[in-house]
Order: sequence, then structure tokens, then C-alpha cells
Amino acid sequence: MKKTAAALLLCLGLTACSPIEEGAVPAGGDIETSSSSVSENTTEPETTEGTTETTTENIIAETTAESETTAEEVTTETESVISETASETVIDTENRPESITLSTYEIQLTVGEKKMPIVTMLPADCPDKSEIWESDDTAVARVDGYGNITGISEGSCTVTVTAAANKSVSASVKVTVTAPPQTHGEPTYIDGILIANKTYALPEDYNPGVQPEAEAAFKEMQSAAWNEGLNIWIASGFRSYEYQSGLYQRYVNRSGKEEADRYSARPGHSEHQTGLAFDLNSIDDSFADTAEGKWVAEHCHEYGFIIRYPKGKEDITGYIYEPWHIRYLGKETAEKVFNSGLTLEEYLGITSVYAE
Repeated sequence: MKKTAAALLLCLGLTACSPIEEGAVPAGGDIETSSSSVSENTTEPETTEGTTETTTENIIAETTAESETTAEEVTTETESVISETASETVIDTENRPESITLSTYEIQLTVGEKKMPIVTMLPADCPDKSEIWESDDTAVARVDGYGNITGISEGSCTVTVTAAANKSVSASVKVTVTAPPQTHGEPTYIDGILIANKTYALPEDYNPGVQPEAEAAFKEMQSAAWNEGLNIWIASGFRSYEYQSGLYQRYVNRSGKEEADRYSARPGHSEHQTGLAFDLNSIDDSFADTAEGKWVAEHCHEYGFIIRYPKGKEDITGYIYEPWHIRYLGKETAEKVFNSGLTLEEYLGITSVYAE
């Protein structure tokens, strides 16, 4: 029984060892044999490398195709935008103004007078009807952006309006400016402001005295100056036509007519006759350098006054610099004139020139 079992175990042992003898590596076997085994195991990476190369080529090809497709889409979209923009431009061009007509093509003005022709721009539904106005001689007549034409001096000129959206379309009006009548029949108001200068005269019998609103405004200003330790007073206020006539003649006798006209008004042309003008403190250029003079120049507009004859504006106002001479316009108007930096003549678009 024991012999039979031993024989059986021997048979099984030989059978179990047979695979090792044919191919297995025994303990302590050569490293070359192991290398051969490793070499056999590396055949799969070779296949993987080939697969990787193929995959990379596929990715590059797909990416290139996508880029080409994206580029084609961008190009198509860009062409579409350009096409749409071109279409819009054509639409704007088709709807621009084609003609301009005016309510009048000839305007007669006196110096200081203002008129505005009515503009009709066709087609009526064009989106941009902006106007460009120009005068070919602003010394004769000026025009603002709304088409208000103001006579400046005697003469003729042409005022043209052009369509901003189509500068090949325009219309013109001939403007003739004449001097205002040098009569003393009625006082002249421009934009609600009483005017007395070398161009516009007051009636000989215009004798209102000091205007109450101007006097009240001066007292308010005088009080404000006093609170700051300053003293201002009226050295010369209202002057009648007769008084101005005698005063002017004295200056002519002393300096000659040409020189007198630079600093003294002829009768009927003096602002003092309006009852709205005052000469303050010392009637001399030195007033500008005093504390009172500086304060008045800076603050008088807050009380409704302006420095009527500013420095360097003699060719516009007709008179030399008079820092002491103030004119009442009312607070709102004085504020506007002061902020504009213009003389009253410039602000209103009028002249100050004697007819002879």
C-alpha cells in the first residue's frame, strides 16, 4: 500500500515539473534569458507607439479640418457683416437730402436787426436734416447755427445754408444791410434790452430819470461791498439829452471832435440818458486797480450790472476802457453777458458806429 502511494506521488511530481523544464526560468537563471523574456514583453509597446502615431496624425488632421472650418465660418460671417454694412450705407445715401428751398431769397436788414428765413429740406422723411450756415462777409451780416441773420454794418453779402448730410445741396439768400435811421423818435430795444450807443439814439425828450430797479440793485450791491469793508458810490448817474449836449460840446472844445468821440457820447447816444447806467467813484482808469474797482469787476453781474466798456474793446463798443462805467441789465441777463465774455454789442450782434 505504501509502495503504491509513493509511486503515485513520484508520477505526479514529474508531471508538475514538466512545464518548468520546457520554458520556465529556474531560480538563479541567466539574466540574458530574463532579457529575452523582457524583450518579448516589449513587443506590445511597439504596437502602442504605432497606434499613438496614428492617433496623433488623426488629431492633427481633425484639428486642421476644424480650423479650416472655423476660418471659413469667420470669413463667411465677416463677409456677411461687410455686406450688411454696405447695404446700410446705401440706405443712408438714398435717404439723404436732395433739395433745399427758402421762404425768401432776399433779406433787407438795418444794422442790428435780425431775421431768419424758413428752410424746407426734401425729402421730408430724410433722417438727417442738419443745417450748416455761413456768411461770405461777417463784417456785413452774421448768421448763427439756427439761421438767424443779424445786420452788422452797411453793405451786401450772401448767406448760404448747406445740408450737413449732403454738402452738394444748398441754398443762398442775398442780404442787404442799411444803417438804422438816426432819428430820435422811439427808443430801440433789442432782445428786450434798451440800447443807446453810437448806432442807436434815444429820443430827445426821453427823460425817465434814474430807473427805480437800477437804483435798488445798486443799493444792494453797495451794501454788499460795505459789508466787505469797501465803499462804492455813484459819481454820475442820469443825464438828460440837454445836459449831455452841453457836456459833449465842452469835450469837443477841449480835445476836438475825433478825440471827444472816443470817451464822450453825442447827445441822444449816451447810456446815462437811459437811467440805467452809473459812473462809480473816481472816473479814471486808476479805479480798476483799487479794491473797490476789482470787487465791482468781479461781482457787479451778481447784482444785474456789467462793465459796459471793457478793456481792448474800443473798436466794438465805440468807447475807450471805462472800468468805472456800469450798466444795469437785470441779474439774469447780466449773468449771461458776463459768462459769455462778450461786450453787449457782441452779445446782441449789433454795432456801435456813428452814421457820419
